[in-house]
Amino acid sequence: MASWREAFALSKSEVNERMPPGTVRILGQSQLTDGRLVRSPKPSRSAKDPLNWPFWQKVAALLVASIYAFIANFTSSVIAPVLQLWFVAYPQEPKSFSDLSYLIAVSSLLLGSSNIWWVPLSNWAGRRPVLLLATLLMTLCTVWCAVAKSFGSLLAARILQAAGGGAADSVAPALIGDMYFVHERGRAMAVYTIFLSSGAITGGLCGGYLGYAHGWTNIFWVSTALAGFVFLGVVFFVPETLFDRVAEDTSSSSGDAKEAGAKDVETVETRAASPPELQGSFTYLESLGLRRPRGSLVRYFVQPWRTLALPGTWVVMLHYAGLVGGIVTLSVIGPQILSAPPYLWGENAGLINVGGLIGTLVGYLYTFVLADSRLKRQAKHQGHGLAEPESRLPIMFFPLFIATSGFFVFGFCSQYPGGSRWVGMEIGYGMISFGLTQVPSVGFNYLIDAYQHLAADCFTMVTILRAIVAFAWSFFVASWVEDRGAAEPFGIFGMLMGLFALLTVPLWLFGKRMRIATSSLVLKQE
Repeated sequence: MASWREAFALSKSEVNERMPPGTVRILGQSQLTDGRLVRSPKPSRSAKDPLNWPFWQKVAALLVASIYAFIANFTSSVIAPVLQLWFVAYPQEPKSFSDLSYLIAVSSLLLGSSNIWWVPLSNWAGRRPVLLLATLLMTLCTVWCAVAKSFGSLLAARILQAAGGGAADSVAPALIGDMYFVHERGRAMAVYTIFLSSGAITGGLCGGYLGYAHGWTNIFWVSTALAGFVFLGVVFFVPETLFDRVAEDTSSSSGDAKEAGAKDVETVETRAASPPELQGSFTYLESLGLRRPRGSLVRYFVQPWRTLALPGTWVVMLHYAGLVGGIVTLSVIGPQILSAPPYLWGENAGLINVGGLIGTLVGYLYTFVLADSRLKRQAKHQGHGLAEPESRLPIMFFPLFIATSGFFVFGFCSQYPGGSRWVGMEIGYGMISFGLTQVPSVGFNYLIDAYQHLAADCFTMVTILRAIVAFAWSFFVASWVEDRGAAEPFGIFGMLMGLFALLTVPLWLFGKRMRIATSSLVLKQE
């Protein structure tokens, strides 16, 4: 395998000819003219292979994974607009707003950092048992939130509730990568992204009305019903997607490999473009079973940390951390500004999230249209039928610019409240939300395409940093805004986000060379 120096010394034509992990053929020689796609990764002939599942089963699992992401973020953010009701619900235990903001900060921390155990467990025991355990934990701990009698009890419940929701950020998108071909993943992830991004926004939008109209505890009972719904969805509609395609092909028959080797490339490509003749059966009841754990659990716990040697992990990690940190911080500060003079919005303070919801919807449409179409167009016209993960990255340039600008818009409009400056706050929120939708849709897809079986481990590191940044920003920002106003902290957040966004450019220009240099790291983990 090439070293970093050798990879960057290659000529452009030599780079184009290389096939490092992540570079796949989706158009054969004949398909370059007729547009038919070679399906990658190549499915096995087993009916148990998620790539071979019927359309309805894939869609059902995708929707459950997406709804899980929505509810995990909804339950985390729903209390943000009603923190001022604490004094009504717990008059015997007064707390400052800075202390109450910890209820959101610890939730943000555990939503990401819990993947330190969810992802290794999902790689060892399978996706399905982990999703069952995580959604059940989220449901039971949401009940605990509803019946908590003190700040300490509620804080502990929020920590475990968020831990149960954490798998939505890593195991759920890994499940999507298991089920869909390269040329389908963009749109599938766009569906997941709209639910993921709108969860926190919808929670912030609804929380005020639920709290003021029905009381503090009913916020958690509504969240319990939603969490229980997604647990049942996993029980009935999410089969095991972790499938050893190499072992299955090896155990089926070695004659197929010899036959394929004897044929010319065109014949093999034609077969790859057609659905395989499936062997065996895979009934609905069989799909709800559990698989036997495989491999060393210790190895699976160590493996995510090795993905820090992969440049794409760092770029996506910083994008996601900066944008989620901004959204979480804004969801804490925005309602407080609108609840205070001169606005005094009260139960309507959650309407700050309307701007975020609009930005999310626009971002979804932007991604859904462009995510896969650009990849296929590049493969046909410039890649000689090869799909490169870097082909997806230019889609992010405009949204990242808009999101970075959104930090400044929100901060400066919040600095001096009054008049119609709340409109600028809404617009700033929408701009950041528009940018956030691109990270799961494009960034997560880049990790799946580029690093294949290591994608779930990459997600672990991405969500851990996301959790740390969101926790740090939301932990300190309340007192920071109180002391210095909103312009300074959000101006600094915007500056950092701009630096993170610029890292996309070298990954786009030199990403394939980086994959050539790190290909041994990916291949030796297979």
